[in-house]
Amino acid sequence: GSGAITGHGRKMAAVPAHPRLAHMVLTGGRGAGDLAALLEERDPIGRGAIDLSLRREAIRDPARFSRERGITVNRAGLDRIRTQAKRLRKFEKGEGKRDWAELAAIAYPDRIGLRRAGEAPRWVLSGGKGARIDAADPMAGARLIVATNLDGDALEARVRQAIEISEASLRDLYGAQIKWREVCEWSRRERRVLARRQECFGALVLADQVWNNASDEALALAALDGVRQLGLQFSPAANRFRARVALARGNGADLPDLSDAALLDGLEGWLPPYLGGCKTEAQLRGLDLLEPLRAMLDWGQTQLLDAQVPAHFKSPMGRKVAIDYALEVPEISVRLQEMFGVTTHPLVGGQPLRVTLLSPAGRPLQTTTDLVNFWATSYRDVRKDMRGRYPKHPWPENPTDAAPTLRAKPRKQ
Repeated sequence: GSGAITGHGRKMAAVPAHPRLAHMVLTGGRGAGDLAALLEERDPIGRGAIDLSLRREAIRDPARFSRERGITVNRAGLDRIRTQAKRLRKFEKGEGKRDWAELAAIAYPDRIGLRRAGEAPRWVLSGGKGARIDAADPMAGARLIVATNLDGDALEARVRQAIEISEASLRDLYGAQIKWREVCEWSRRERRVLARRQECFGALVLADQVWNNASDEALALAALDGVRQLGLQFSPAANRFRARVALARGNGADLPDLSDAALLDGLEGWLPPYLGGCKTEAQLRGLDLLEPLRAMLDWGQTQLLDAQVPAHFKSPMGRKVAIDYALEVPEISVRLQEMFGVTTHPLVGGQPLRVTLLSPAGRPLQTTTDLVNFWATSYRDVRKDMRGRYPKHPWPENPTDAAPTLRAKPRKQ
């Protein structure tokens, strides 16, 4: 903590071995020097099964090992190992004598591996990396291993040498570092929020349980990752609201940025309160974002938006007609007769509203952004064509002087 070498570090520096192995020799007890010597030198049996225990057999009786296993032992290598072991035994400290699996775990606490689910012989290592073993190797079925030699692949290393270790031994060595943690996260594979209580040693999950009482806050934060994966899903009403805000912002109004990029960048600030109960992809896709988007505007901003870019157009008859902001130009569709008497084209956000005038049957007759000009020009042709087709509805010569209506002409008595 002070940036200076510790007392244990000074002792390690005096041991003629790699720091990992020096630590093992100083803390592992009797026999640690023998294993350190083996791991320091070149593998005496070369290629073959990866089980570290086989090397112990080779050291004890190389002739018998070669005869029974059919594997040649490098005698010169064995001599070097024995010489180094003799030197390292002088530094052995610690009580009792541990087996090689425990000693290996002392030297390589970050390479203790737990087999992943599935048939493939793949492990996650306590330090967070991945490891794999050839399926034909006898070690391929081990649940827990200590990898003492890896090929260096950063993503998923091939194990060249390892030894099986029991969970009891792991707990005996590192019980103080095995902790329960509560995990609430979005599963990209299952596409849902998973809340679990896990007993962990580093990246290893030794026990896994459902976390039934996860807080709403934890669930909501996990669901945010689901939103990031799936993208924001806007209803037509939500998109109309966003288009209104964008139009008002374009005219200089001080309103929040509701673009996709801005909303995703600031998810934590506006969406969590509305994610209660949303744990699955279907629930997230079905979430209506109109309410949380409206909540991003304060009262004053809402009033400003309604005044400058209203959600509805109020027709001359007082009827509210929804304005469609999804297109490049805001638009309404309204019966032609309902616009009688209008002499000034309606504006929204400082620009003309596109008005689609409908027949009595609801079919488009004309689309215009200049109603005054339409009355003065094209209306004559529309009137000529529609009078015969819809004789029960009014088609006055001067529509600017006529009263708006949605009714047909009264029947003659």
